[in-house]
Formats: sequence, C-alpha cells, structure tokens
Amino acid sequence: MEAFFTTEILLSFLTLSALEIVLGIDNLIFIALVAENLPQEYRKKARVLGLTLALVIRVAMLFGLSWIMQLTEPLFTVLEMEISGRDLLLLSGGGFLIAKATTEMHADIGGVEEKKAMVVKATLSAAIAQIVIIDFVFSFDSIITAVGLTDKIGVMVAAVMVAMAVMLLVSEKLSAFLQKYPTFKMLALSFILMIGMLLVAEGMGVHVPKAYIYFAFGFSMFVETLNTLASRRRKARKQAQSHESSANS
Repeated sequence: MEAFFTTEILLSFLTLSALEIVLGIDNLIFIALVAENLPQEYRKKARVLGLTLALVIRVAMLFGLSWIMQLTEPLFTVLEMEISGRDLLLLSGGGFLIAKATTEMHADIGGVEEKKAMVVKATLSAAIAQIVIIDFVFSFDSIITAVGLTDKIGVMVAAVMVAMAVMLLVSEKLSAFLQKYPTFKMLALSFILMIGMLLVAEGMGVHVPKAYIYFAFGFSMFVETLNTLASRRRKARKQAQSHESSANS
C-alpha cells in the first residue's frame, strides 16, 4: 500500500487528472448542448446519466487496452490509405458532430419556433444514445493520454473518476451558462464543429494537435467575455443616464 503512494505515482495521478478534465471539455459541452434540447424535467437526468455512462465506458476501455490496440490495425486500403477500425470510428463520430453542430446552429438562427420543434422531438433515450456514442469516440484521446503517462491501471481509473466527478459538479452550471448567454452557446457549437472536423481529419490520417483547437476556443471565449462585460457597462451607463435625466426633469 505504501508503495502505491510514491511521489512519482502521486504526480502522475495529479497530472493525469488535470489532463482528463481538459480533454473532457469537449464531451462536457456536447452533453450540455444535447441536454438543452430535452424538456426541463429530463435535463439533469440526461447530464448525470451521460457522465456516469462516460465513466463506465472509459474504465471499461482502460481494462480493454489490448482490444483498443487492435482497432489501430488496418482493415482495408482506399487510395493507398490504410483504414483501421479506429479511423472508421473517428470518421463516423466526426461526421456526426459536424451534422449535430450544424443542425443546432441552424435551429438557433432559425428562431424560437424551430428551436421549440427540436425540443418537442428530443427524447431522453435518444439523448443518452448520442452521448454514449460520442463519448466512445472522445474516449480514445483520454485512453491514449492515460497510457502515455502511467502504466498503472489503478492510477488511470482514479484519475478518470476524479475528472468525471469534477465534470458532474460543473455540468449543470455550464448548461445554465449556455442558456443565459446565447453568444457563448454559438461559440460552444463552433467548438464542437471544429472537433468534428478534427476527428474527420484524424480518421483520414491527418494529425492536427488538439491544443490548436483549445487555444482558438479559449481565445474566442476570452474575447467574448470582454465583449459581454463591455456590453453590461454600456447598459449600466445608459440606465444611470436615464435615471439622471428623469431626476432632472
């Protein structure tokens, strides 16, 4: 037991936990967007079930590393490009994310009536199915990162559990935030769209470092935050001027 709590293992656990949380941002945003299309009474259940299933999937994949490695073996060749099971999963998952983000953007731009129609059609089982499918695709990054940092399954599982617990705590606040600020929601949809394109590129053998996507998303969020704060101050000034004018008259 004492050997388990060495400095090296604790550092691996802390580093891996932090990376798992960062790599889970795209999954967390996707879950928040899917849950938003459900009736109010089902949204929390979808988030909790989605993240719980995400934890189960990732732990199961950690214990099935030999099977995961088999997915990288070529299945067939297209135009001199070898296609593996992993590539097929990335292509299908990326295509789904692109379609999902595009549909959501179209609904938001289309107006209230079109958005209401999407909410009416959405069901809890369909939302959970979408979350499970996409989390399976997203889990590859998580598993590869875990294997690269440590060879101890216990550390990997513990780090994944910590990351999922943190995501579960912030999921409801994230959903409420995206509902309150539509411009940030559009940025989140754009992020999901970029992730979808990245997965398609990965499936076609073109590696694009995910750090570029995270940096672009973070910078966009920073700029939009400044814009939101500036807009609030302008409104506050107008209200103050309006009160002064009323008082003077």
